Amino acid sequence: MATHQHPGQHPSNEVSINPLYARSGETTVPRYRLPERGLLPDTAYQIVHDEIALDGNARLNLATFVGTWMEPEAQRLYAETADKNMIDKDEYPQTASIEDRCIRIMADLWHAPNPHQALGVSTTGSSEACMLGGLALKRRWQKKQREQGKSTEHPNIVFSSAVQVVWEKFAAYFEVEPRYVDVTPERPHLTPDGVLEVVDENTIAVVPVMGVTYTGIYEPVADICAALDRYQEQTGIDIPVHVDAASGGFVAPFLQPDLPWDFRLPRVQSINTSGHKYGLVYPGLGWAIWRDRHAVPEELVFQVSYLGGSMPTFGLNFSRPGAQVLLQYYNFLRLGRDGYYQVQKACQEVAHFLSREIQKMGPFELLSDGSDIPVFAWKKTHDSNWTLHDLSHLLRERGWQVPAYPLPQRMEDTTIMRVVVRNSFSMDLAHLLLDDIKRAVDQLDKDGALFSSRRPHAKTFHH
Repeated sequence: MATHQHPGQHPSNEVSINPLYARSGETTVPRYRLPERGLLPDTAYQIVHDEIALDGNARLNLATFVGTWMEPEAQRLYAETADKNMIDKDEYPQTASIEDRCIRIMADLWHAPNPHQALGVSTTGSSEACMLGGLALKRRWQKKQREQGKSTEHPNIVFSSAVQVVWEKFAAYFEVEPRYVDVTPERPHLTPDGVLEVVDENTIAVVPVMGVTYTGIYEPVADICAALDRYQEQTGIDIPVHVDAASGGFVAPFLQPDLPWDFRLPRVQSINTSGHKYGLVYPGLGWAIWRDRHAVPEELVFQVSYLGGSMPTFGLNFSRPGAQVLLQYYNFLRLGRDGYYQVQKACQEVAHFLSREIQKMGPFELLSDGSDIPVFAWKKTHDSNWTLHDLSHLLRERGWQVPAYPLPQRMEDTTIMRVVVRNSFSMDLAHLLLDDIKRAVDQLDKDGALFSSRRPHAKTFHH
C-alpha cells in the first residue's frame, strides 16, 4: 500500500513547468489535485521524467530480487503488448495459448509426472501464487477432514521463522495458524526435526523455501519430505508440501539439476516461482504450478462468462497485464536450457567472487556464499565503533543499495548485509562495488564513531 506525503509537508503544492515546454500562461500545475485543463503530451512527459530521475539506479540496487533489465527486443515486445489483458482469453486466445505453453514448460522443468496434466496459472507475482497455493491446500485439508468426520477448525501451516512475509499474510488473510520453526545459529533454516516438532493432523502443509530471503540458501526439501513420509507411516497423517521457489525455481534446474526438490518428490503438491526474479522478466509476473489437476479443489476454479466467451479462472486478481507472460515465453525461446544456465552461472560466479573478497577483509564472516541462488550475506565478526547500518549508509552515498537488517526472531541481535546478484550486475560492477566497500570500511575504521553519531537512526529493512 502506497504511503502519501501530506501536502503540508512539501515545500510547494505546485509542480513547476520547464519554460521550454510551457504554453502561454503555464508556469505550474497542482501537485495534489487534477488541473483544470490538461497539458501537452511532451509537457506531461517531461514533468514525470524529471521527477523519477530522483529514483535510485536499478543497476546498483543489490537489495531487490526483481529483474530490472531486459534486451531491446524484449522491450520492444513489451511495448507492443502492453494493452493485452491476460484474463480476456476470448479476445487474446493466442496469449492464453502461450500462457499454457509456459505452464507446460515449467511443469516439465520441475519434473511433473505428466506435464500436460499439471495445472498452473500465471499471477501478478510470487506472492499471489503463494496465496493460491496455500488456499488450495487449505481447501483440500478441509475436504479431507469433512470426509473423515473431523473438525475443520484450527488449520495450521508450517514454515521457518525466516520465511518471506507473504506467508505471514496468507496465514492472517485466510485464517490459518502459522507455526514457525525458529532459525538459530546451529539451525539457520527449516529442518526435518523442527518440522516434526510442530506438525499434527491439522497441518495443511509444510512450506520449505528454495532460496531463503535472508541468506539465499536452499532449505532441505527432500529431507523434509522423507521425515513426513516417516511421520505418515507412524501416524497415518498425510501432510503435503508446497515449495516456495520464488527465486530458486529458475535457478536450481540449471545450476543444481540433480538436486531433488520439485515434483520428483511425490509429497510436493505445488510450487510457486517469480517470473520477474530469476525468470528474468520485468515485474510483475509469478507462476503457481500443481503436480496434477487433483491438487486443486474444483470449487476454486470458476467458469466465467466474460466479453463474449466462457473461461475457467483461478486467481485473486482478474484483469491484469498479459505482456509479462509473453516476455516469459520470449525468454524461454531466447535462452533455452543452455542460455538460462549461462546467465545463472555468470551470476553465481559474481556472487562467489564478491563473497570471497568480502570474507578476506577481516571484519566480516559469511553466512552464505551464493552457492545456492546467487545471493550471499555476511555479518561483522567483532564490535567496533561502527555498524553495518553505517556501512550501508556510506555505500548508498555512492549509489549502491546494499541492505543491512536484523535476522529473524531468536537471532534478531545479529545484523547482516546481503547482496542479490542479478543478470544486470556484471563482474565489472562487482569490482567497483568491492572498491567502494573497501574505501567505506577504511573511512569507518578512522572515524566511525563520529559518523555513526550523526547518522539518522536506521530503519528496519523490509525485504
